[in-house]
Order: sequence, then structure tokens, then C-alpha cells
Amino acid sequence: MAITADQLGKDEYVIATMRTHVKKLIIPVVFLFAIAILLGVAIALFPASWQPWATWIAVAAALIAFVVLVARPALGWWSSTYTVTNRRIITRHGILTRVGHDLPLRRINNVNYERGVVDRMVSCGTLIFETAAGQPLLLPDVPEVEKVHVQITELLFGDDEDD
Repeated sequence: MAITADQLGKDEYVIATMRTHVKKLIIPVVFLFAIAILLGVAIALFPASWQPWATWIAVAAALIAFVVLVARPALGWWSSTYTVTNRRIITRHGILTRVGHDLPLRRINNVNYERGVVDRMVSCGTLIFETAAGQPLLLPDVPEVEKVHVQITELLFGDDEDD
């Protein structure tokens, strides 16, 4: 759910909008396959005398597991966005209750990023925005974090080189 034009201020425009890296969906996909395999094995191994109730119970358990382990994390990933405008960093997340955080660019003193081994393999990382308030804003699993870091650094400090 990207930021719409009516959510932007006068003369404000979007530079980049992204979701967290798709690596967040690896575990839910593994659970999806595990649920499907377990359901198939359970239905195949149930004695005929347990049918059809055992099948219905297994399907109900699989649906509950699917909602908790697959659908909820996938919807959380889908509904979470990071947006960079020419004035602020905007984060939005939440499925039923939307939570947002806006950080004006003028409040940012420093921008860093971290990339672990897995992050380097999948080309993502964590952006860290430091402010004078001392509480950094962390944006985990930003795709192509180095490119985003350069874009934000140019926004913040690009005019300093002209002086």
C-alpha cells in the first residue's frame, strides 16, 4: 500500500517506495510446503474407519496453521512499506491496525547501513537513520540498501559539496 498523492505535502514528491526484502517470505513458504505435505500424509495414513471426520479435522488444523504461519506473515509483508520523499522517510505497516512513522529529512544527522552475510547474498540490509534525539530509526531488510543509502545521502548532504 504505497503512499498516495493526497498523503503528500505541497511540492513533496516520492523518490522511492519499497517493501522489505522478499526474504521475509522464505520461512512462510517453507511452512506452506510443510503444511501441505503433512496434510497429505495425514489424510493418506488415516484409517478408513476414521473418515471423513479425521480428514475434516486435519484440514481445519491445516487451515489454522496456514493462517497463522503463512497468510499472516505474507499479509504483514505486503502491507508494510518504506517511502522516501524529498522531505521525509515514511514507514507504514500493519494489517488491521495501520501504524505509521514519518521522519523529516532535516532531522537526520547521519545515515548508515548494515549488511550481514545473508543480507549480502540476497542484496538487502538495514538502514540506520541517526537523529539528534539519539533514538535511531532502523529500517530492516531494505532491498538494494546501498543504492537507497546513496539516494538518501544525496538528498541530505548533496548540497554541502557546492559550498
